[in-house]
Amino acid sequence: MIKLLIADNHPITRKGLEVLFSASSNIKIVGSVDDGEAILDFVKKNPVDIILTEADFPKLNGLTVLRHLKNDYPDIKTIIFSAQPEEVYAINAIKAGAQGYLNKSVNVITINEAILKVNDGGIHLSNDLTQQLAFGTRVNKGGTFYKKLSTREAEVLKLLTIGRKNKEISKELNINEKTVSTYKARLMRKLKVTNLVDLVNQAKLSQQV
Repeated sequence: MIKLLIADNHPITRKGLEVLFSASSNIKIVGSVDDGEAILDFVKKNPVDIILTEADFPKLNGLTVLRHLKNDYPDIKTIIFSAQPEEVYAINAIKAGAQGYLNKSVNVITINEAILKVNDGGIHLSNDLTQQLAFGTRVNKGGTFYKKLSTREAEVLKLLTIGRKNKEISKELNINEKTVSTYKARLMRKLKVTNLVDLVNQAKLSQQV
């Protein structure tokens, strides 16, 4: 039995997944948590094979959690389950340590297949993104921009777009405030803006393109 931990800050999503897998013969849900800190607390005390997790949490964002898991629990595999566009965030999620990326619009069969594939040592991405990566084609304007960011730059940008201050970002990512400012300056150069408001607005536009 694959031991699956569900992490999502929406109770309806967690409950829905619990119901979906309640009759599964090869996947057992061993826990359900609602933020990034709770993921790390749970895996300290309980055996887990795969984590199916949202990327956006009010406490400890998904990319930060991935980095902790990669360093401290390398045997646990992680699949990001998010409403964010795959072409924007999937590559950085894989770089950060995820083994798969699922959009919340997928069906139950796809979720099940992804879990089994990842459990067998594979990487799960959609067919469209896999082909685009294999043939080097452009994903779209937003996706192309995000591919140019390092994982850390993507983390900082993600936190900035949800309103985090420099001090909060430095604490969450365990870096000093000066380093956060350096990342912000790099992001502004890459997005060709001169202030934080425009940076956040441009980042959101890149996600929508």
